[in-house]
Amino acid sequence: MSGLLASCSSSKNENPRYPAKFVNSDPAFVAQGNLFEIIKAYFTVERKNPTPTFALPVQAITAKQLLTEKSDVVYRLGHSSVVMKLDGQLVMADPVFSDRASPFQFIGPKRFHPTPISLADLPNIDVVVISHDHYDHLDKHSVKTLEEKVGVFLVPLKVGKHLLDWGISEDKIVELEWWESKEINGITYTFTPTQHFSGRTLADGNATLWGSWAIKSAEKNVFFSGDSGYFDGFKEIGEKLGPFDLTMVETGAYNTLWSNIHMFPEQSVQAHIDLQGKVMMPIHNSTFDLSMHDWQEPMEKAIAISEALGVTVVSPEIGQRLEVGEAMPIATWWNNASEGK
Repeated sequence: MSGLLASCSSSKNENPRYPAKFVNSDPAFVAQGNLFEIIKAYFTVERKNPTPTFALPVQAITAKQLLTEKSDVVYRLGHSSVVMKLDGQLVMADPVFSDRASPFQFIGPKRFHPTPISLADLPNIDVVVISHDHYDHLDKHSVKTLEEKVGVFLVPLKVGKHLLDWGISEDKIVELEWWESKEINGITYTFTPTQHFSGRTLADGNATLWGSWAIKSAEKNVFFSGDSGYFDGFKEIGEKLGPFDLTMVETGAYNTLWSNIHMFPEQSVQAHIDLQGKVMMPIHNSTFDLSMHDWQEPMEKAIAISEALGVTVVSPEIGQRLEVGEAMPIATWWNNASEGK
């Protein structure tokens, strides 16, 4: 099963491709720390800057801009959501346009900034890739709204059921297992392992698979991490599918209480190195408050660590155009631009 292990509670008659529960490649893996300690920490930790105190800069994106773009480019939409133009095709990863990363829109982590383009204004999207089914990566409202605009949804094993339940046409859904690939219009999408977990309720933990994406077009090779703790899998991905012109690596929502499932900035930079990346763009930060560090800390630390190690990191504003594989001057947009004026 290409690195997948079925739960020991699985039935003998169970389809090995679709086990009752999925687990990580390391069977000794523990998903998270003590739940009581986590809840206690959320209520007792003191933070200076849990959320921005000023309006974050957001560069608007238009449908015409996306449709007429001739180069291979990527735009951050917020958190881990990105839209790419590769070989003239539009590709989105983990589109989350809702105000909150939550099953309910009246409670839960609220976004710090608007999206640079609305769902209604988006042009047709050739492919949407999903890393896993957590609410900050798989957004029901966004998926349902995009259905008529999307050609193909590439998703982990058993995530397709969510989409089917939301009314997405079955012929638009392709499920993949770790290391499986799908070629669409000349671009190869390979679903690769991560060290994480899944679930949208208290009753469906690890019922669906999780992972990352290596996307190879005619001239560019990009990596999208989804969520992961640091593990040897990054080096294996780099050896098998690298080098990458651009890595989009999770850098945010970390804490010692769940260090197995989210990377600290130094680990994110090391993952980029393991992946044999040319340019790194930190993602999974600056949109939702999902941990106990200050909101701007992931970007600050990732840049400092990258500079110390000679790693090329980019920090485009939300909505800013970035050519795949190209460096750009570091812009510390998470600092209040109005100060000192």
